Amino acid sequence: MFRKMRRSPQALSEEEIRDMLVRETRGVLSVQGDDGYPYGFPINHFYDEEDGKLYFHGADFGHHIDAIKRDPKVSYCVFGQDTQKEGDWAKYVKSVVIFGKAELIEDKEEVEKISRKLCSKFPCTAEYVETEIEKDLKRTLCFSITIEDINGKLVHEA
Repeated sequence: MFRKMRRSPQALSEEEIRDMLVRETRGVLSVQGDDGYPYGFPINHFYDEEDGKLYFHGADFGHHIDAIKRDPKVSYCVFGQDTQKEGDWAKYVKSVVIFGKAELIEDKEEVEKISRKLCSKFPCTAEYVETEIEKDLKRTLCFSITIEDINGKLVHEA
């Protein structure tokens, strides 16, 4: 069903993929948008190593929410900071591409729990987190991605 990576020598290990999902804070989520046009946008994520799912939070309405309700199939791409070897003009970039199904999470206790986990990835104070949750929880919606296919690779831009 999913294509195999064409340049398999560039493949990242499962550990490298997991580390990127844990370390990196955002990626690009792509959904089947309006009128058949793809819609991709940057969004923060939390990767739960226990259940192997990605979690997201945001407003309880919008283009991506409408798209997920219509078709839960999504793609998510995370890419790491590029690196450069001394004397080499071209850079190296790691990326992870995920295909899966999104599921909306509307239970407010679960939304609050996921929101706290997402906030833990950022250097914000506990007071800030509490203020934001108190202010926005009632209109916040979370969703998860159950991963159906995942691969990562290291690309040399030369």
